[in-house]
Amino acid sequence: MGELAEGADIIVIGGGPAGYTCALRLAQLGKQVTLVDKDGPGGLGGLCLLHGCIPSKALIHAASAFDEVKHLGDLGITVGEVKLDWVKTQEWKNRVIRQLNSGLEALFKQYNIEIVKGTAVFQSQKRLAVTTDNGVRAFEFRKAVIATGSTPRKLAEAAFDGVNILSSREALALDKIPATMAVFGGGYVGIELGTVFAKLGTKVSVIEHGDHILSVCDPEASSMVLEKLKGLGVQFFFNSKAEKCDIDASGVTIHFSSNGASGTSELHVEKVLVAVGHNPTTQGLGIEHAGVSLDERGFIKVDAKLRSSNEDIYAIGDVTGHPMLAHRGYRQGRVAAEVIAGHDVVYDVKVVPAVVFSDPEIASVGLQEHEAKAKGTSVIVGKFPFRALGRALASNAPSGYVKIVADPATHTVLGGTIVGHSAADLIGEVAVAVEAGLMLEDIANTIHTHPTFPEALSEACEVALGSSTHLPKKK
Repeated sequence: MGELAEGADIIVIGGGPAGYTCALRLAQLGKQVTLVDKDGPGGLGGLCLLHGCIPSKALIHAASAFDEVKHLGDLGITVGEVKLDWVKTQEWKNRVIRQLNSGLEALFKQYNIEIVKGTAVFQSQKRLAVTTDNGVRAFEFRKAVIATGSTPRKLAEAAFDGVNILSSREALALDKIPATMAVFGGGYVGIELGTVFAKLGTKVSVIEHGDHILSVCDPEASSMVLEKLKGLGVQFFFNSKAEKCDIDASGVTIHFSSNGASGTSELHVEKVLVAVGHNPTTQGLGIEHAGVSLDERGFIKVDAKLRSSNEDIYAIGDVTGHPMLAHRGYRQGRVAAEVIAGHDVVYDVKVVPAVVFSDPEIASVGLQEHEAKAKGTSVIVGKFPFRALGRALASNAPSGYVKIVADPATHTVLGGTIVGHSAADLIGEVAVAVEAGLMLEDIANTIHTHPTFPEALSEACEVALGSSTHLPKKK
């Protein structure tokens, strides 16, 4: 602690969705802000922009287009041999990242936010040391915001090496498409990236500890994704666990055990993707010197104003717990900034929507039908299939449905699931309905443009109300 400390009003640690949103909102409110990020200006956007949400969705889009163009015969469109230049695809993906990153840098310059590239460590409850390429800078701060995000969870049986055994970060940056790949984990990251490579021609195998994929999703939706993946040639090993991985010049030999089977099985692949969740990034931050308490899972405990146990240090985003989603981080970043600026606000959202960018897409928010059944909660459910929706058929996208869950007494919308084309875009209306306490009648009686996918939302509400005119009469 021998460094001469600089004075700082507010320091934000981490340049991901939560951190950069908080910094920008603070600057909008007239505060002097310093943002510390280990990747510096070029790293603004964090895991989401650089190595997660954006690059994965770019490759999902490219892989889906590549796959779709091979199946246009039903539309009367004939194409020749379809080829994909992976190098150009990666270049395009990287241009998308650079464009968004440059936009953030421009905003930071406009608001005069200083970006310090380095690794931050708390030395006390009011002091932070940042190790930079040019030495250590120390700061005495008035307020600090921890937004250090999360990192892929490691497996002792399959330790990351960045070449053969990969996290999602390395998988998204591969310089060539592997012939074979094993995916450890049937959650949303594993399924999304497994789908990408399967559509690009990789022989994909999924090793899942449980007995089904996407365990938090509507079971019918998960089954639809499973069948699609099987159609793409993906093989699944359920109730299975990796025991060890042997690496040689040709790839990785996985030794795994399965419930009910004696001994272990072997699978040889070119690459292994480990996608078994994320842990909060708090280690090495000097939390123990900051007076900041963690819960039993290692997340920072915060109150409704996002203050930690040290009221001068706030925490936002993935480090505060589940759901670990960028849009939750955005909202928390704004709330923390406004609290620091003296506004009377709290983080009190009812729901956080979630999307799996699988094929088909799955989007959900609030109470789900299977959750209600498990809890013994009485609900009414309205389900409208895309096969009865004009726009879905005209778009050659009849697979999917909208399911709305509501209170049987008040008809208040409690949640919903959307599966299929545009599910990620449609779920926002259901989220608004839950947040605003809208009733089934509010959505059903709102005219939705025809022919569009959002019509399925009002149709599902009509089904729940027993007034659907576009489905056969129930027996």
